[in-house]
Amino acid sequence: MVRLSSLVAVGAVAGGLVLTQWPAPAGLDARVLGGAGIAIAAIGLWATGAIAEWIAALALFTGAMLLKIAPASVVFSGFQAAALWLVVGGLVVGAAVGKTGLGARIARTLLPLFGRSYLGIVAGSAAIGLALAFLLPSSLGRIVILMPILIALADGFGFGPGSNGRAGMVLACGLGTFLVPFTILPAAVPPMVMAGLAEKLYGYVPLYAEYLLLHFPILGFLKIVALIAIVVWLLPDTPRADPAEAEQPKPMSGEERRLAGIVAISLALWVTDFLHHISPAWISLAAAIAVVAPGIGVMSAQEAQSRVNWASAIYIAGVLSLGTIIADTGVGDLLGRAFLGIVALEPGEDARTFGAVAGATALLSMATTQPGIPTVMVPLAGDIARAAGLSVPAILMMQVIGYSTLILPYQGPPIVVALQLGGVSVAVATRITLALTAATVLVLAPLDYLWWLALGTFR
Repeated sequence: MVRLSSLVAVGAVAGGLVLTQWPAPAGLDARVLGGAGIAIAAIGLWATGAIAEWIAALALFTGAMLLKIAPASVVFSGFQAAALWLVVGGLVVGAAVGKTGLGARIARTLLPLFGRSYLGIVAGSAAIGLALAFLLPSSLGRIVILMPILIALADGFGFGPGSNGRAGMVLACGLGTFLVPFTILPAAVPPMVMAGLAEKLYGYVPLYAEYLLLHFPILGFLKIVALIAIVVWLLPDTPRADPAEAEQPKPMSGEERRLAGIVAISLALWVTDFLHHISPAWISLAAAIAVVAPGIGVMSAQEAQSRVNWASAIYIAGVLSLGTIIADTGVGDLLGRAFLGIVALEPGEDARTFGAVAGATALLSMATTQPGIPTVMVPLAGDIARAAGLSVPAILMMQVIGYSTLILPYQGPPIVVALQLGGVSVAVATRITLALTAATVLVLAPLDYLWWLALGTFR
């Protein structure tokens, strides 16, 4: 019997290919249809999980080149992105953390945060991700550090590969440290891009405390509560072991001490990047080299080859490349401009404007991925503000609601990395992201609107 996901994937690929060959209407660049078609095909394959994610990424590269959707420099731009190399370094270091037992040792020190119930374990996983967001501004960096530790903790609780418990811990931590930090101004890429563009285009610089007060209570704290409840509900499990009853750990080995030193130096360099301005990606790669370097390393090159999931790098490069293809072909800009033509905003209709801007931003993120949204929406803020009779800062802040809503996992490259490192399928993650989106639309967004009214944001 053919699965529904397979039929959807075939339909997406067929529809996307037809669109790439469809004659462009007058006044529309043919490249827009090509970009939209290849995006629909790739997103369909990734969202349904009909084939392995890395094979879908290879299909994206091949299709884009054969159909001449964009130049090779654009199609393969994901391999040039610093984010990819941050992940590659993290994959190597993460493998070493598992191999030496350092991850299990760190995990044991975190046990008091988790308790013994499944609810406590999921809540602890989310809390760790959120706490690190206040210390380390890179979502990818946080996930690279946390995932090996989470996996060791999952093993300690008896949550093996493929179990609900392991998936729940990975998703609670991954989504907690990716989505909630959008409410903390310097903790994620989209708000920093938004702030930079807002200053350049409108002379507006959002303040840290102002931004936190406006967004964190609802989109931060309440969203992480909703995330925990959804994970426990949709991925129920029961701990099958008590890590506290395991045998006492042995003294740290030489390998563990060396690896702990490499990780500590890397973390210190990541946290202080505002002083030395070295990209976190190159710090990550340097750490990976140190991990396998003769004399100071903890893994041989052969062990790294066998332990590291290199296919993940291809998948992540594909996700990053797709965002560039969409931007280069003009798909994202077209969608953003279409918003103003479809939604007839009027002064005095604050609730409608609030929902329209937030909703349009969330839907647009399916085409551009989260990091690319501000580059499309921020330039439109002035026109939207004039049409709605509101201030530019109010329109800019409405966009945060949209890009902090993850409808499908592929939209957030850090979540893609978390799934790969944690061994969680896209299909399982999609159930959680869709449920969290529904909770945001039905509960959190209306509460957020009331919070804005209480703060007088619309005045």
